Amino acid sequence: MKMIESPALTVETAASKFAALGSEQRLQVLHTLVRAGRDGLSIGALGERTGITGSTLTHHLKILSAAGLVTQARQGRSTICAAADYSEVEALSDYLLRQCCADATTCHKDADHG
Repeated sequence: MKMIESPALTVETAASKFAALGSEQRLQVLHTLVRAGRDGLSIGALGERTGITGSTLTHHLKILSAAGLVTQARQGRSTICAAADYSEVEALSDYLLRQCCADATTCHKDADHG
């Protein structure tokens, strides 16, 4: 899979994105969207898969969207689809792994992420 280049996150931006994931339900929503692939899911399908529906799901999607981790777009007249923003998820992961073992005297092969 091709890695998407994205600018390095600042500590403030990374903290904001991690804060958005500070809820088990929001983490479950993002995890479900990542599993669904780049086409995402309709709000109804996302609700069915997560067991989170209505205003609670809308609230969580709003927070994840504000953090840049989820995108939403109208499809047709009324269906709203949601998808994980993979470049943002990858940037958040890269924020943690970019300097793996930078301060270690030895680095185990299984810890080599870059």
